Amino acid sequence: MINELFDLNGKVALVTGGSKGIGRAMAHGLAEAGADIVINSRSRAEMDEAMSYILDGTGRQGHCVVADLFQREDTVRLAREALEAMGRVDIIVNNAGTNIVSPVDRIVDQDWDKLIELNLTAPMVLVRECADQMKERKWGRIVNISSIFGMCTKNERGGYSATKSGLIGITRTMAQDLAPWGITANAIAPGPISTPLTDRMVQGELREYFNSMLLGRWGTPEDLIGPVLLLSSDAGSFITGTTLTVDGGWMTH
Repeated sequence: MINELFDLNGKVALVTGGSKGIGRAMAHGLAEAGADIVINSRSRAEMDEAMSYILDGTGRQGHCVVADLFQREDTVRLAREALEAMGRVDIIVNNAGTNIVSPVDRIVDQDWDKLIELNLTAPMVLVRECADQMKERKWGRIVNISSIFGMCTKNERGGYSATKSGLIGITRTMAQDLAPWGITANAIAPGPISTPLTDRMVQGELREYFNSMLLGRWGTPEDLIGPVLLLSSDAGSFITGTTLTVDGGWMTH
């Protein structure tokens, strides 16, 4: 019975930004649970390597789409190509995101627009494009990857915090609008997660700022697998419109 709750056989999961870091780990976890996988990246070589890892030992199918989600037309094309190639999309994990550091009185319009497009608009577009076929089957799972900076902030993170807060807000609306068809929508707010990118970029004062987790360590991409499986499967069928904080207790410090 427990295994059946997490069984994703016959489902297709679209994981944006699934070629590295948290996205790659979550996609691998979903494949191990039985889902076929679609990922996107701007690099074909990066995707091919990632998909090999994601599907290794799972027996599942995968499809890669070269798509730049800073470009609205690419986001629409990603959804439509995923549906055409796989025949369905049951799970959307809106993981792709970016952060551009700037004081609020120095934010450049182009940077602000990029943050909005990737972190907030792309998730909306993918859900809009895939919702109708979820409604037809009366089953769907939307998991939006926000951040603890969607609930708090730090200097020079105004644009990032605004988009991640907005993602939590639209998650609640998605949950309300799609509930009549058995579709759930939830957000995950990761805390400090150790990846090659964050290990390189987060140094000095900022690293000290994050070093006060109750569990005494930074998270790993694999720490997101359990939460995404819960919210993507029948195990989470009575959870919707909520935000799950996965931060090692950082928000309580």
